[in-house]
Amino acid sequence: MAFSSQFEVNYCEIGLKIREKVFKWTGLPVCVGFAPSKTLAKLANHWAKTQPEFAGVCDYTALPATQRLALLQATPVGEVWGVGRGLTEKLAELGIHSVADLQAADPAWLGGRFSVVLARTVEELRGVSCLQLEDVAPPKQQIMTSRSFGVPVTELAELREAMTAYTTRAAEKLRAEGQLAGEIQVFIRTSPFKPDAPQYSGALRLRLPEPTDDTLRLVKAARFLLRRLYRPGFIYQKAGILLSELQPATLNQGQLFGNVDIARRGRLMTVMDRLNRDMGRGTLFLAGAGIDCNWRMRQGNRSPRYTTHWAEIPVALA
Repeated sequence: MAFSSQFEVNYCEIGLKIREKVFKWTGLPVCVGFAPSKTLAKLANHWAKTQPEFAGVCDYTALPATQRLALLQATPVGEVWGVGRGLTEKLAELGIHSVADLQAADPAWLGGRFSVVLARTVEELRGVSCLQLEDVAPPKQQIMTSRSFGVPVTELAELREAMTAYTTRAAEKLRAEGQLAGEIQVFIRTSPFKPDAPQYSGALRLRLPEPTDDTLRLVKAARFLLRRLYRPGFIYQKAGILLSELQPATLNQGQLFGNVDIARRGRLMTVMDRLNRDMGRGTLFLAGAGIDCNWRMRQGNRSPRYTTHWAEIPVALA
């Protein structure tokens, strides 16, 4: 976490208390990183996770200068928040391989060659806070739903059920965000961990006639793409859906000659969401998602849902 260094505070002690309390309340082990900027704080959290000597808590400002430099030099530039694979490759062509290399680069030159965001990232690596903490999470740019199957899947009918279920869930997330999707992508693949079996991986995308959050329209598009992706003779291990080209629902401009009753369909989606929210997910669903679905992901080792599921609240016997 980013912080102001104007007060004398033992941040490692605070971090240890955070770890203890989160583990006590949720049973989840977490790591904590402290630094004067958001980007450095994320790196400190990365080191807290990967470097045993920090025991889960890393205060960047408390480290000796030599140790800071050693960590920055040993950390690949791809670990920096906001530096993706494509940018990592472009930076490597310029001789920038480590976080230390990026920290030493000229931010103005990088900003002109790439973007002002990368220039700000360099400043952040130098301890200058340029990125404000967000009180409200920004809208998502993409929404994905994908799962590995609980059992091998070979038939198109089973894939259709899975794709219907995944698209339904993605559409629910889309409406919860108050957004519409302008493009849909579907993918299926076999298991890469079974090299002796026939391998296949495919993905197709479709730009929708107009942005929508309608489950029925999205499912229809997903199944259309699935029919073209499916190849018999393969054992499928995973499938998924990606909604992109998102925009706020308030900015939607429908087609002049559209033949779908948007208002009526919108009320239907509202009813579905309300029932599933108030009475539990899956109360109302599309029949195309199937009922007894062997393909569903196995969850035998899932941690109990102490805070979100009444039936799994721990019981103390006196």
